[in-house]
Amino acid sequence: MKKIGGFIYPWGNGHFTRMMHLNDTIHETIKDVEMHYTSSGEIYQKLLKKFPKERIHNIEMPVPIDGKKGPSISLSTLNFLLPMSGRPPLLSVVTKYLRNEGRLYNKEKFDLVVNDGDVGSNAIAQRRDIKCIFITNQFKPKLWASRFYLYPGVIYVSKNIERATKILVADSPPPYTICEYNLNFPDKIKEKVVYVGHFSNSTTTHSKPKSDLEKLIENVDSFGYWMITGNQSTKKITLENYKNAFHSTEMANQRRVISHASADSALDKVLGRDGKTYSISEALEKKIDWIQIDAGFLSEQEKDTVLNLCKYSVINGSHTAMGEILGAKAKPIIGIPVYDEHTNQIQWAQDRNLGVLATNVKQTVKAVSLIHKDYNKYQENLAEFSRNYNTDGTKNTVKIISEMLEN
Repeated sequence: MKKIGGFIYPWGNGHFTRMMHLNDTIHETIKDVEMHYTSSGEIYQKLLKKFPKERIHNIEMPVPIDGKKGPSISLSTLNFLLPMSGRPPLLSVVTKYLRNEGRLYNKEKFDLVVNDGDVGSNAIAQRRDIKCIFITNQFKPKLWASRFYLYPGVIYVSKNIERATKILVADSPPPYTICEYNLNFPDKIKEKVVYVGHFSNSTTTHSKPKSDLEKLIENVDSFGYWMITGNQSTKKITLENYKNAFHSTEMANQRRVISHASADSALDKVLGRDGKTYSISEALEKKIDWIQIDAGFLSEQEKDTVLNLCKYSVINGSHTAMGEILGAKAKPIIGIPVYDEHTNQIQWAQDRNLGVLATNVKQTVKAVSLIHKDYNKYQENLAEFSRNYNTDGTKNTVKIISEMLEN
């Protein structure tokens, strides 16, 4: 039986989601394989709920300290040598993390390693001559002028990504690569790079009766879907950006559905044009003319319905969300970025008339107007992009895994 080690970086949920899609396809395709997963924090707890405890390994990985607007650069920098926010110095965390991962390699003797976001594992695999796959949607992202101080970190990460046997980009091949501006591969490693496609969900089957939320958004004039995704700090700043936009007079008559990506039913509410707040079921029963619906958490069926019916979607620039909206649903986006990688991906979409980049309230409000005004233009470009949207990421990755295990 072959043994594969999966190392998942615990910052955000994107790495975990991608690897779980891959896990399902591995077990559907490859016989006699034993999967082990390593992560820390919330991702480790999620893994424990899905897999036998003896195959899940808890190794603390170095992650930034959350700030008000994403990771706090100042606190994370100070944390390199000093304890900050209840965390030990980053230098000691890195040393311990690499040592513990090395010990795990020695104990489990993996035949192959698949890393999603964990660049240190690439270096360990290379030193032990173990075949290693790195799954990513960034390599050396363009940094905007205000972020020049991150350049040394970008170089460190890219150097360790290079150590992988294969680098798999979870995106469509050029010229339809959403993360293109976050890659910038040098010629010397292009032979080991494969564009495998997006690790997307399969088509959602609407097998359950329509929910009250689904019924409420049927047969209304156009609305926007305002998505909140990411870790806590990312979600917080995204919500603040959205609220600031909603306060503008130009947005007074723009219907919107907001998903908070939080399993908190207290967030579920409907704001009517009468200025009153209702529960979702009450708004449906009373046939309220709504302006805003807040949902703590949408089921897959509800999310699919919202995406099918919305005119446009507002996001922070998450790679997974952009692929799903632009490719699977062919809907234009308005992107309000939190990180440089978000900005790069939204800029890529704007350059191809698939969406609009907005970095402040004024631009956001203007973007909504622009989407409505030039909707046909966006639809034409989205139709071409959608035709070339590759969703075979897990299938193509498993094929590469099989070949590497055999050779």
